[in-house]
Amino acid sequence: MSKPSLLITRKLPANVEARIQRDYEGIFNPEDRLYSSEELIEYSGRADAILPCHTEHFSADVIRRLPDRIRAIANFSVGVDHCDLDAARQKGIVVTNTPDVLTDATAELTMLLILGAARRASEGERLIRAGQWNTWSPAFMVGTQVTGKRLGIIGMGRVGQVTARRARGFDMEIHYHNRRRLDRAAENGATYHENLDTLLPLSEFLALHCPNLPETHDLLNAERINRLPDGAIVVNSARGAVVDEDALIDALKSGKLAAAGLDVYKNEPAIRPDFAELDNLFLLPHVGSATRETRDAMGFRALDNLDAIFAGEEPKDRVA
Repeated sequence: MSKPSLLITRKLPANVEARIQRDYEGIFNPEDRLYSSEELIEYSGRADAILPCHTEHFSADVIRRLPDRIRAIANFSVGVDHCDLDAARQKGIVVTNTPDVLTDATAELTMLLILGAARRASEGERLIRAGQWNTWSPAFMVGTQVTGKRLGIIGMGRVGQVTARRARGFDMEIHYHNRRRLDRAAENGATYHENLDTLLPLSEFLALHCPNLPETHDLLNAERINRLPDGAIVVNSARGAVVDEDALIDALKSGKLAAAGLDVYKNEPAIRPDFAELDNLFLLPHVGSATRETRDAMGFRALDNLDAIFAGEEPKDRVA
């Protein structure tokens, strides 16, 4: 019996590609080149399923034009906002994602954003690398202390809950807003806010962990930023679309926000040039899940879903 054919759109970890070679006829992308929509459709002609990342966009038109032999799109990502799920359902294509396995790595990255933004890490590193550090005084490179501050979390799912646990190691006081209140054990002492109106004025730090949905697009806009305390710090490791970037830049320039830390952006990787001009903006290139352990686990989770589909079973992580 021949192996199912699998289109892999990006370069994956060696351990993941080795498993693909063992169990599937892999159509690989050794150059790790971003495929256009036309290329996705063309290369899918030889495949029974696709294993893409969030960098590939499966619009309704792209899905409609995929070959009828495509049975599944097994995403190497938790977010599925790059896939038109309704179009996939209509075409009978199963869509899966990779939850759970990147929770710890993304929460670690969120703490890095909090600390890096608060303590002016990128500004200090640039000084040293440029050979411009030539003084010290009590007023030099003064940042914001993290310990004991109030952290507001928008989106208390898996990553939000682990971020809260990590933040408690800095004695932070946790407040959160979520579509539904967690049970008391999961809250672990965190204070629930049904409305952002009560969460924002308390949030000396604000971490965004909500998905990209129509109702969360530009969720952090000028009006909501103005409800934060003066000198607050905002970090985003969720999706770039949940932040109004014009409003964020205005608040960083005016001093309304002391700093911000971003790992995700609108139109990434073509981020806006004025981000690089702000010393109080700590920037990372969408590396929330970028640990060896996590990237292996994401690939194996995607393949577990495909194994189930081709065995005639229900995949664990089906989203469409």
